[in-house]
Amino acid sequence: MKYLVISDLHGSEIAASQALNSFEYHQADAIICLGDILYHGPRNDLPNSYAPKKVISLLNPIADKIIAVRGNCDAEVDQMVLNFPITATYSELYLDNRKVFLTHGHIYSPENLPKLPNNALFISGHTHIPTAKYENGIYLLNPGSIAIPKQNHPASYAILTNDNFSIYKIDHSIYMKIDF
Repeated sequence: MKYLVISDLHGSEIAASQALNSFEYHQADAIICLGDILYHGPRNDLPNSYAPKKVISLLNPIADKIIAVRGNCDAEVDQMVLNFPITATYSELYLDNRKVFLTHGHIYSPENLPKLPNNALFISGHTHIPTAKYENGIYLLNPGSIAIPKQNHPASYAILTNDNFSIYKIDHSIYMKIDF
């Protein structure tokens, strides 16, 4: 499986369009969305092209290809307009025999990890800072934000495969990568 991993769209139509373009460009099988889909949140400026209704219209047609978790800016009302589940704090899947823990990052985080086996993947968003590192037996991964990047990082997304986690800039050039 090849997954496009995105986080922190914050209602940006441009970011959602770029994510879908990246999904097609990489010929990914599914999308992992790590939360903060529609609302920009009280701590963020409005992203470029803030248009939550348009984000809904872009994502709902591919709902069957999206695995999503709830971010701190996602609300119950958001679930009423999205055709894929976003109410879970976390989700889990396996790549081969490797456990993958998916979360937004405001409850579980690299500083507050759940119990995970050695060499598991912990993938979160929330910080808007791309990360790909191996620490204390766990891969700590974050695609960054495609809409509101922080700390001078570029807008970014990631591709997750059985072999690696690769973070890309919007122009599809590689920004950082870690092999498993």
